[in-house]
Amino acid sequence: MDARRDRPSPPPAPGTPAPQLVTASAPPTGGGPAGVPHLDRLGTEHARADLADLDTRSTREVVAVLAAADAEVPAVVAAAGDAIAAAVDLVVDGMARGGRLVYVGAGTPGRLALVDASEVPPTYGTDPGLVVGVMAGGLGALQAAREGVEDDEEAGAADVTALGVGPADVVVGISASGRTPYVLAAVAAARAAGARTVGVSSNEGAELSAVVDVAVEVPTGPEVVAGSTRLKAGTAQKLVLHQISTATMVRRGRVLGPHMVDVRATNAKLRRRAVRIVVEATGTDETTAADALDAVGGHAGTAVVVVLADVDAARAHELVAGAGGVVRRALDAARG
Repeated sequence: MDARRDRPSPPPAPGTPAPQLVTASAPPTGGGPAGVPHLDRLGTEHARADLADLDTRSTREVVAVLAAADAEVPAVVAAAGDAIAAAVDLVVDGMARGGRLVYVGAGTPGRLALVDASEVPPTYGTDPGLVVGVMAGGLGALQAAREGVEDDEEAGAADVTALGVGPADVVVGISASGRTPYVLAAVAAARAAGARTVGVSSNEGAELSAVVDVAVEVPTGPEVVAGSTRLKAGTAQKLVLHQISTATMVRRGRVLGPHMVDVRATNAKLRRRAVRIVVEATGTDETTAADALDAVGGHAGTAVVVVLADVDAARAHELVAGAGGVVRRALDAARG
């Protein structure tokens, strides 16, 4: 169930839409280090009574239990569709004003933040600074877990401040419990700087939900291994993040239909993919597609413009540049 809550907000930048507050109606379940005992109340911390004999089961039985638990996740994420869409709209609006998408997390959420952010540039041809992942403990915590850093509120605020976050940026805090001090402090610093904020948590009525503009709650419940939120909760977070980044890129015109037209043919696999994209998007043959790609320097979208608009490489580059990199807009311009 969704309900609005009264909360302080920084004044929005000119032209910024009003916040869309999508939160659960249950009360917060804990707060900061002093609220650690409240972790016991969280659904993600509960143990499944039906798995009391898990350690005695066969390998195949354990795999089946894990698969069944994972199968529950997509429906939970789908139920949060309105909140995810609201988050995407904030990001699209912010990027239109020169802003960034900044993910912030600790532990598994932090690692997922770095993964999603790092995969956007090669897929959509974006600047590496457009989508940023911030993890408690820095890159060193990516490979070697540093669990204590999630309680470091000063570091959370400092890491966001160091990025120079401002009113056009959207900061997405990710926390399975919804009460990670590092993430809460990062979100508070972002709001103080005028940025819009999103919270992604795996429990209903999360503390994080009460302090962001858009709350995405994906309550995945007890894990197969109690408290191991890299399982269902982590899977849900991954789904939410790639929905946010992918839908944002779609809304910003970085695809043409289902095709990633901003891909560049920089290796054999991508070369083959780019040829296939041009063929499928234009209906031309492979030889023509390959020639167009060579002429424009390997950029699939510009090659599509060469073929569909029947122009040379120089004109295609002009059209794409004039359209802000949006291929469909470039094609519309070519057609008058």
